[in-house]
Amino acid sequence: MALRITGTADASLINLPWSIPLTAWPEERIAALPRGLSRHVVRFVRYGDGVLAIKETDPRIAQREFSMLSELRRLGAPCVRPIAVVAGRVDASGEELPGALVTEHLAYSLPYRALFSQGLRKGTGKRLINALSVLLVRLHLLGFYWGDVSLSNALFRRDASEFSAYLVDAETGDLHTRLSDGQRDYDLDIAVTNITGELLDLQASGDLDEGIDPFAIAERLRERYNQLWSALTDTAVIETNVPYEVSQRVRDLNDLGFDVDEIDMEETSDGTAVRIRPKVVDAGHHSRRLLRLTGLDVQENQARRLLNDLDEYRTMHADEYASYRADELDTETFAAHRWLTHIFEPTIKAVPRELRGKLEPAQIFHEILDHRWYL
Repeated sequence: MALRITGTADASLINLPWSIPLTAWPEERIAALPRGLSRHVVRFVRYGDGVLAIKETDPRIAQREFSMLSELRRLGAPCVRPIAVVAGRVDASGEELPGALVTEHLAYSLPYRALFSQGLRKGTGKRLINALSVLLVRLHLLGFYWGDVSLSNALFRRDASEFSAYLVDAETGDLHTRLSDGQRDYDLDIAVTNITGELLDLQASGDLDEGIDPFAIAERLRERYNQLWSALTDTAVIETNVPYEVSQRVRDLNDLGFDVDEIDMEETSDGTAVRIRPKVVDAGHHSRRLLRLTGLDVQENQARRLLNDLDEYRTMHADEYASYRADELDTETFAAHRWLTHIFEPTIKAVPRELRGKLEPAQIFHEILDHRWYL
């Protein structure tokens, strides 16, 4: 058999020790990062200036998962970036070794077990469930049936005072044009069962706060999911002041972090009211606005927090823009530039260089805002 690496243009990937089982790779290759539970052998490997996640599995399964992750990223889903599929591995004696899926390690992310082991405050479980419910809704809106929803198959990044969840295991998933209610409900049933088991396991090991009920936390996923799904997809009947009510529905969805690209509107049969239903929704409302104004590419809750500070700065310095005619200056863009260069960037530069890699800059700024508020 000949070694085959597909999916990457980086030829140096072939220099990794593919003829050795992943469990026996040299220590200097391995990055000491926390790993979650997996049915496969998974290792984080130093590679250039970054880190790769390598999972040993059947080459056909690896290829399917690679394709699935690639399509999900094209659709804008929060998931890890696939790098390559490795097949044709043999050891020094000619014995066949498993294939491998190579993905990029998600910077600043942690598996759920690492978060609980840090002794986080009571409420961490709820925030993780909230993040996972948002992820599941986003995937279902894209037509992705996960098939094995669990805390173990996601990674979590701090996102201001909340968390953001990312899909890391798409092995059991499948893409459809649209999911049926039955498919969505079955995914939810699997999620509740898996999460209950994971939390009971944490409870048995003493890593779960005594005040947390594993069954209640797991069921919370279903509740949060249904609330968000209804907000994004339900039909509303409007009898008066249609333009205002439609705008308010859009603003409410913006507050949830979603943009509405299309809305279906139709009169009722008696012509006395209008039915409206969001047709195309897209997550990332606040992060897109911040990116447009400042060029900062951050997570949704971080963006919301930074935008609040930016808007406050703009209000406090409104007199500076009063002398400009509206057609000569976009005051929002001007204020954003001033905030970026006078507030955000100097704050981040004040952090000692050797400590800047501990947290994302946007997360550092959020925590400084928290500190300022408490002062």
